[in-house]
Amino acid sequence: MSQKAAADDKKTDGKPAPQPDPARSLALLWGSHTRPGRNGLTIRAIVEKATELADAEGLAALSMRRVAEVLGVGTMTLYSYVPGKDDLTDLMADRLMGTLYSDPDEPKRCGHWRDALLLIAERNWQLHLKHPWLAELVRPRPRLGPNLVQKYDTELRPLDGIGLSDIEMDALLTNIMTQVEGAARLHHRLEREKQDSAQTDEEWWLTQAPVLDRLLDAQRFPVAARVGQSFGDETKAAAAPEMTLKFGLELLLDGVEKKLGKT
Repeated sequence: MSQKAAADDKKTDGKPAPQPDPARSLALLWGSHTRPGRNGLTIRAIVEKATELADAEGLAALSMRRVAEVLGVGTMTLYSYVPGKDDLTDLMADRLMGTLYSDPDEPKRCGHWRDALLLIAERNWQLHLKHPWLAELVRPRPRLGPNLVQKYDTELRPLDGIGLSDIEMDALLTNIMTQVEGAARLHHRLEREKQDSAQTDEEWWLTQAPVLDRLLDAQRFPVAARVGQSFGDETKAAAAPEMTLKFGLELLLDGVEKKLGKT
């Protein structure tokens, strides 16, 4: 986004845009998104169009002015619905949280809690793959919109009553989400690297491997040389986010089973 576009998002008509207000943001998240305004526009339509723009152009290219242009309205009109870009991205993220499951009991219907958690991890992974900008919005203090709260409740249900305390249930879900989000960020960085270098992972590895064979002293770095070579030969890449995610999840769930005494 240009410096001018960034500046336009911070002010309107020469005045600074309103600073984020948690109470106002929550009221916006939990309010009606389908009630049309005076010109027939709805918050849902704004959020859907902004999501399409972020998917196509990235979060950095998203601005209130850009969304207004695509919708065919003035920027000030858009501000009358959504106070600023932070509020807009909160609405966008919360909307996506509502697309993960067909109903609140879908994961629980998997039967076993382990299968449910694998489904939960897969759905969140696929969501991050589809919307690369989403990982950029992960907050340590999230905006608790209705879809995010519903997601949390849905993902907790398969764990309720299996032998974990409430704190442990929350911690387990947090660990899974952290693994998924970290793997997704790495995946998207690798994708950008491939685009910027115009080189596939395998092409990159084929250029690196001969040089490493000459330079890397296997006697000095015996374990690193062996493991690095094995990983490179297997994946033909510098990293394998999805494979690493699946391995980490299996270890985590194995540990839960051991804790529950079900091994």
